[in-house]
Amino acid sequence: MILFTIAYLAGVLTILSPCILPVLPFVFSRAGQPFARSVLPMLVGMVLTFSGVATLAALGGDWAVNANVAGRYAAIAVLAGFGVTLLSARAAALFTRPAVALGSRLSQRVAGQQPSVGASLLLGVATGLLWAPCAGPILGLVLTGAALHGANVETTLLLAAYAAGAATSLALAVLAGGRVFAAMKRSLGLGERLRQGLGIAVLAGVAAIALGLDTGQLARLSYASTAALEQSLLDRVRDDPVEERASASTAADGERPAYRSDLPVEGMFPPLDGAVEWVNSKPLSVEQLRGKVVLVDFWTYSCINCIRTIPYVRAWAEKYRDQGLVVIGVHAPEFAFEKRIDNVKSAVTDFDIRYPVAIDNDFAIWRAFGNSYWPAHYFIDAEGRIRHHHFGEGDYARSERVIQELLAEAAGNSRSDSGFVQPDARGAEAAPDLAHLQSGEDYVGYMRASNFVSPERVAADAARDYTAGKPRLNQWSLAGNWTVGAEQATLNRAGGAITYRFSARDLHLVLGPGKNGGRVRFQVKVDGAAPGPDHGSDINSDGNGTVGETRLYQLVRQSGEVRERTFEIRFLDPGVEAFVFTFG
Repeated sequence: MILFTIAYLAGVLTILSPCILPVLPFVFSRAGQPFARSVLPMLVGMVLTFSGVATLAALGGDWAVNANVAGRYAAIAVLAGFGVTLLSARAAALFTRPAVALGSRLSQRVAGQQPSVGASLLLGVATGLLWAPCAGPILGLVLTGAALHGANVETTLLLAAYAAGAATSLALAVLAGGRVFAAMKRSLGLGERLRQGLGIAVLAGVAAIALGLDTGQLARLSYASTAALEQSLLDRVRDDPVEERASASTAADGERPAYRSDLPVEGMFPPLDGAVEWVNSKPLSVEQLRGKVVLVDFWTYSCINCIRTIPYVRAWAEKYRDQGLVVIGVHAPEFAFEKRIDNVKSAVTDFDIRYPVAIDNDFAIWRAFGNSYWPAHYFIDAEGRIRHHHFGEGDYARSERVIQELLAEAAGNSRSDSGFVQPDARGAEAAPDLAHLQSGEDYVGYMRASNFVSPERVAADAARDYTAGKPRLNQWSLAGNWTVGAEQATLNRAGGAITYRFSARDLHLVLGPGKNGGRVRFQVKVDGAAPGPDHGSDINSDGNGTVGETRLYQLVRQSGEVRERTFEIRFLDPGVEAFVFTFG
């Protein structure tokens, strides 16, 4: 129930997101009309269509991809016609033939005509097909769960709750806007001009969606404007009400009370059963760890956010080991290749991880904690109680302060100010340049792919020749003969390429040598030339590199001014697998 609540509240917050702007004209076009027959059916249609289409996207498959594309084209046509009928009475009169009468019916231009529930519902369906909300932390949580466990009734209901929240805030806005429009009509006699203005706004919204602005520039603005609000909401609502706090204990006669932190108790340390294997340690149990302060770190080795937290976790494990801290990494795979135990062991070695790591391929420990994030940190006191958690990157000083408090509490002493670690993070482990970060994560496999602009449609699980197209910012394309699978695209013939238009200091791409395991040579170009000083840690200044294992490769690090660039990677050998772009 908690997850449904936060999904609904996150939907309410979308009214603050620039991603909602292209949809607003469609909604406000019903302002001033009866709510029950006009506004409400439109919002219901939007909620049902969005939740249904988003669920199909989680299912994946060629038919789902093509159906979604066809639906968007049809919706763009319907809403463009609707906008024209609002703009021009003559155009509305021409839309009387069956093939084009839909726009006129939607506009309700005929004098004395009562608003049609069916027309409003259809307008909502079209809006739901086009609405592309920005995937902040909460919507990301829902979609990640669908990707991990498959689309199901719970996924659909969560998406419906998210859309219902958005519909609630839109309904309130329409009700307020309707009063404003009515007042303007009465006082200024501007009814016709208002309709024409709405028509222009509707056409502008259609144009923005057709040009991809709703998933490009507006998405970047939206992430900055609402992600922090969503994360704060998630943290507040997810936590169980704090009824128990670690209270000061009464010592024996004449002794000072033992130190107790005021950190809340969030729950008990769940069992660590279910790991398929342990690295750097024999299997550990909750009973064995009693009396120790424990940090449990959920991670997966190709996740850039996890990679950037590893230097801090590694430093904490080293600094506080002798004071009673035990760090346990729980490796929970996002991709199929991360389930291969040898791959995980290699990653543990490459990242110089010396603390115990449980390989949680079946998500047994993940489910025991009720976790939903990579990375996620749970801080457990010496009595086996969860006292703090943190999801995602950052806030390292706060996390280390929690470690210090729990260690002091275990020792019965007040927390000493020993300062905070300052790891020397390099390459992909370095902190992101958030001030200049305007590109986000993009998956290559069709199950979660977006912003793909090759002229050819994706042929799911089938070989197809693709051409590069002309990507705009945060769009990408394939060139050559590729087979696009649910998680990755596999190159069938040498010479294939991937192009991405991005704006960030760092560009990373998760790559693997494919089933044959042979090394794959590649060459990177930035704006059509060798990267030079802007090369990443996995290539040289000429842009040359080799894929020898499945992992994240840092391919670009802009050394000077961070600006919009065009990235191209061309593979000189077949068989490479490409999974996901990330940026920093």
